[in-house]
Amino acid sequence: MLDILFYVFSAVTLIAALLMVLSPNAVNGAMCMIVSFVGTAAMFVLLEAYFLAILQVLVYAGAVMVLFLFIIMLLDVDKGECGFLKDKLTLASSFVGFALIAVLVCSAFAGANHLPEPGLMPVLENPTGSGAGIPFTTSSKSFGYSLFTKYMLPFQVTGFLLLAAMIGVIVVSKKTEEGK
Repeated sequence: MLDILFYVFSAVTLIAALLMVLSPNAVNGAMCMIVSFVGTAAMFVLLEAYFLAILQVLVYAGAVMVLFLFIIMLLDVDKGECGFLKDKLTLASSFVGFALIAVLVCSAFAGANHLPEPGLMPVLENPTGSGAGIPFTTSSKSFGYSLFTKYMLPFQVTGFLLLAAMIGVIVVSKKTEEGK
């Protein structure tokens, strides 16, 4: 049953993400992004990571997307302005993105050694390795220690991706003057 739910939620997430990218309307794209975030949260629930699921819904689908929608609606984005494959730069960046995805998928499934199974390790309270270790549990304290020690780089990359998305929304919604 969990396998079926995983496939359903992953299909919903991927379809919503694809529709978000291909949507010519910025508001519809933002709504598809909310559906994608909720699908990701549902997959976190299937992994029994309830804390991450709640954070996903509250922070991303709630606060960040409401902010993006307010920016899009207040700045009155033209519907024809952000069409898919409108100019050569969009075509080139789409080609590079699809090429990167193809390379990542091919390298991930080329051999059995490329995707190692990560083992659960105890999180140490002292970064030098001495002291009592905190066993990995579903508590927020264990999650916080692992987030700010072992997974600090992905956490920072996620922050920069959100910053880039916010700048992208501002650039898309910026009005251009024809006479100047």
